[in-house]
Amino acid sequence: MNVPLLDLGAQYATIRAEIRKALDEVFESQQFILGPQVRQLEEAVAAYAGAEHAVGMSSGTDALLATLTALGVGPGDLVATPVFSFFATAGVVARLGAEPFFSDIDPGIYAIDPADLAKRVEALSPSDRKRLRAIIPVHLYGQCADIAPLLELAETWGVPVIEDAAQAVGAQYRDGRSAGSLGHAGCLSFFPSKNLGGAGDAGMVLTSDADFASRLRMLRVHGAESKYRHKLVGGNFRLDTLQAAVLLVKLRYLDQWTRARQACAETYARLFAESGLLDDGCVKLPETRYRSTGVSRYHVFHQFVIRVPDRERLRVHLREAGVDSAVYYPVPFHLQECFGALGYRAGDFPEAERAAGETLALPIYPELTGEQQAYVVDRIVSFLESPRKR
Repeated sequence: MNVPLLDLGAQYATIRAEIRKALDEVFESQQFILGPQVRQLEEAVAAYAGAEHAVGMSSGTDALLATLTALGVGPGDLVATPVFSFFATAGVVARLGAEPFFSDIDPGIYAIDPADLAKRVEALSPSDRKRLRAIIPVHLYGQCADIAPLLELAETWGVPVIEDAAQAVGAQYRDGRSAGSLGHAGCLSFFPSKNLGGAGDAGMVLTSDADFASRLRMLRVHGAESKYRHKLVGGNFRLDTLQAAVLLVKLRYLDQWTRARQACAETYARLFAESGLLDDGCVKLPETRYRSTGVSRYHVFHQFVIRVPDRERLRVHLREAGVDSAVYYPVPFHLQECFGALGYRAGDFPEAERAAGETLALPIYPELTGEQQAYVVDRIVSFLESPRKR
């Protein structure tokens, strides 16, 4: 049996007619840049996430870049980020000439650990502490970071919280608020593999600050307030109309797809429990920290990430059995060559380093069948039990 990590073709088959109709409408209008569907999508996503404003961007990376640019982040500044995330989280900070200030992660949810961040910031000299300009928590794998203590720290330090919600569209925090609406701004990615994915690169910034939204709209068109009148130096960060049209169709199905992903996660949990591997501590399943609060989208399972010993050999075993898997992320930021000048060393962020060596993402998507999941778990069981049988 072959089990892909993600099967976008299966999703497309269910909505092909609607997608093609939406694309035809754009081609008929010939309004490919910031056409009416862009505004419609902005309004729809803002309403869905509980934000006052949404500004479509060309990618999730550009959403982060434009947001930090709008804040005036630049050379000499520090921006706090987790040390374990997709590269863009720290990369956009460096691109602006600022310095990413890393913190370790909470091993239960793989998000920035507020206590670790507080400890590291308090250890800074008073002059360096004044350089801190923003905190970027990442809602990794589809579950919100513990945002409340981060907001308290941000208020104490007088800096904004900018959410990297690229993997968590629709996810709810314990108080029911949605990812992207919790801080000063929230950045979304609509990369094709995301839960709400386009037909190419696309992104969005959410905010309830009208002036900030206006600044972002200028920045995405080279800082122009009106045609050929440039108030700021921005970039070309526009969301294509074709992408907005595709996303408007998919947004109607997002909650349905989220429930299907949650059902897949439940099936995995049951199958692993029946295998006995959880009792032996051979496999650690994803934590669902906010489920007990009663929110429905406690985790949207962009990824289903387990922790296992001997991960690399397990990956080979699964690949040979036709099961796809992935590692997110094998090298934490502080060990990346491009950040070598920051002076970090192996051992500085132990939780992130452990996660980098133990985590493995298994196939999860709405169309994944129970039979496929049973096969995935069976192959993992066969690998992890074999040493005990010898």
